[in-house]
Amino acid sequence: MGSIKSRPGIAGLFNLSHLSAGFVAVLVGYTSSAVIIFQAAAAAGASTAEISSWLWALGIGMGLTSAGLSLYFRTPVLTAWSTPGAALLVTALSGVPVNEAIGIFIFSSGLILLCGLTGWFEKIMHHVPMPLAGAMLAGVLLQFGIDLFKVMQSSLLLVGLMLAVFIAVKRLFPRYTIPIVLLAGTATALFQGQLNVEVLNWQLSTPLWVTPTFNLQTMIGVGVPLFIITMASQNVPGVAVLRANGYETPVSPLLTWTGFAGVMLAPFGGFSYNLAAITAAICMGDEAGQDRSKRYMASVWAGGFYLLTGLFGSTIASLFTAFPTALVMAIAGLALLSTIGNSLSAALADPGDREAALLTFLVTVSGLNLLGISSAFWGLCIGLIAYYVSKKS
Repeated sequence: MGSIKSRPGIAGLFNLSHLSAGFVAVLVGYTSSAVIIFQAAAAAGASTAEISSWLWALGIGMGLTSAGLSLYFRTPVLTAWSTPGAALLVTALSGVPVNEAIGIFIFSSGLILLCGLTGWFEKIMHHVPMPLAGAMLAGVLLQFGIDLFKVMQSSLLLVGLMLAVFIAVKRLFPRYTIPIVLLAGTATALFQGQLNVEVLNWQLSTPLWVTPTFNLQTMIGVGVPLFIITMASQNVPGVAVLRANGYETPVSPLLTWTGFAGVMLAPFGGFSYNLAAITAAICMGDEAGQDRSKRYMASVWAGGFYLLTGLFGSTIASLFTAFPTALVMAIAGLALLSTIGNSLSAALADPGDREAALLTFLVTVSGLNLLGISSAFWGLCIGLIAYYVSKKS
């Protein structure tokens, strides 16, 4: 089933199913991973104004690509920032100047743009087995899961309650688990007097240009893993969700435009744009309307909500600054829990690939840093060597 070139009337434009599905998709996306963006920006030493600009760039980029691509192809195409990529940046950007970080973003998005223009996507990913990509991703995200229980020691009531709500709600309302957990954590922090509401600042975001600088070591050590993680853990599932729901939208133009958006908006903090998977499924299911040919309007609405979050990025920045550190670390760990589990499962599923995947995972977790290049890159290199040697033996 391909795209159906149908145009909605006024009634279709304001269809409640489309509107609510788009809103829920953005709500789930932001509440599940926006905190990681703050951690990534902080790791690069970004100022409050620069963090606000990052949120502006991400919201504007996701809004334009989601709405634009959905309207053009008449299929529910939803884009997102790379959450695993942001998690990588939290550790990899430590000590990296902001200007170099911007250069890394341009380099990584340029690779995505190149893949879209040339159609190299399938060819490149063919040489990076999914078990190794999963192992590298799991290694990058593992610390977030561990930090969840580290902060529990000093904030037992807050984090313990959030964990209890997560376990209880996950079975009943899996799609809304993270927003509910965030609400419970916010209410508890408010009760304990830990919410710093004085820092709330309601104002429009101002984009802030940062001139990029390009460092070969950081481009290889951080830019290449960011590109691979974005392609393997975001774009591959994103395409799979489209295909599973019967939409045969051509992939290369989607990569071209998300890569182009990344190159153009990187100087303002748009570190990566890719196809969404989990949130995109919300805009493709029955919740987005009974008429499959018009479900793309849910993604158009999501694009509109993304634009609003971008315009008011500084407000979102001040909102998350008001949260206690324990709440931020707990919600990040819980939000990434399933991703860690799925990545480990994919990495270790095949006994023949298990040793190479395990090497990739362990090297990535170790924090090994050689020649100024981060452990994620070395983990992938060592894993690939082990993988192809085992295939020849």
